[in-house]
Amino acid sequence: MPSHRPFDRRPAFVPRRREVLGWLGGLVAATRPARALDPSVPVIGYLGLESPEAYASRLVAFREGLAEAGYDEGRNVALEFRWAEGQYDRLPELAEDLLRHRIAVLAAPGGAPVALAAKAATATVPIIFEMGGDPVALGVVDDLARPRGNITGVSSLSVEVSRKRLEFMHEVVPAASPLTVIVNPTSPTAQSQLASLRGAAETLGVGLHVVPVSREQDFDPLFAGGTGRRIGGMVFTSDPYFANRSRRLAALALAHAVPAITQSRDFALAGGLMSYGGDFTQSHRQAGLYAGRILKGERPSELPVQLVTKVELFVNLKTARTLGLTVPEALLSGADTVIE
Repeated sequence: MPSHRPFDRRPAFVPRRREVLGWLGGLVAATRPARALDPSVPVIGYLGLESPEAYASRLVAFREGLAEAGYDEGRNVALEFRWAEGQYDRLPELAEDLLRHRIAVLAAPGGAPVALAAKAATATVPIIFEMGGDPVALGVVDDLARPRGNITGVSSLSVEVSRKRLEFMHEVVPAASPLTVIVNPTSPTAQSQLASLRGAAETLGVGLHVVPVSREQDFDPLFAGGTGRRIGGMVFTSDPYFANRSRRLAALALAHAVPAITQSRDFALAGGLMSYGGDFTQSHRQAGLYAGRILKGERPSELPVQLVTKVELFVNLKTARTLGLTVPEALLSGADTVIE
């Protein structure tokens, strides 16, 4: 059962009834089209990278942020959704479609591909992004404190900590070399993450085998050893495509006895060995709060980009034992959650 070390030993990781109902509410609400109560009710256009099912918990957090700003869907705000189903190349047309609905705010949570598509679509409608990378380096904003223009948002540290995932995997499987790195070549942050990972590998003295993956049909041969290499340890770069497929990746890692680490806690909770990345619930809640503040009259240029600095390490000790691995005590003591 999960425990928060070193002192907090809690019951098994079972969602409370309120959380379950909140998740279901987010899913149901996301599947119905927005219907403004009257023309004076503002509409937020929500550009989703995946599907309502994959984003259910994130939508709960986004709505909580809106509520904090005084907005409740169905009462004084409406949400209009467009979902890309993991196809990054659909984002520009979906953003344009939302803009044709005279939305008051364009919410673009879910990573750099969504933010960049939203920015390219409009220079006038306010945009709220949420991503794991550096919005300045990616050209989304000019400055964190003074974003200027019509766009601001929230950034976590998921992209910047990719090298830490490599370090953690090396601690658990120190004899494994090369380590397999999985990267989505369509991601705007792919090259910067690879550069960081190669630097970390050189410092650690381990080799890297980089495998580009951007389609679900590549998952099975990847874990089954379709590359012709024995996988001693697998490190996923930060990318929403991987994060939103955590359960399937965890199932494959277990089925093929592959020690792996991703950015999303959902991976470790579903049976994957480890996860390390930003807390998406915090970042989506803040994105919802910013959307509400803009509806109240604040301008994006007046709202500095928020940095969510909390980074979570989840270790599935049960999986480690199944794989015959010994997780160093220092790593366990530093983990936010250990699943036993």
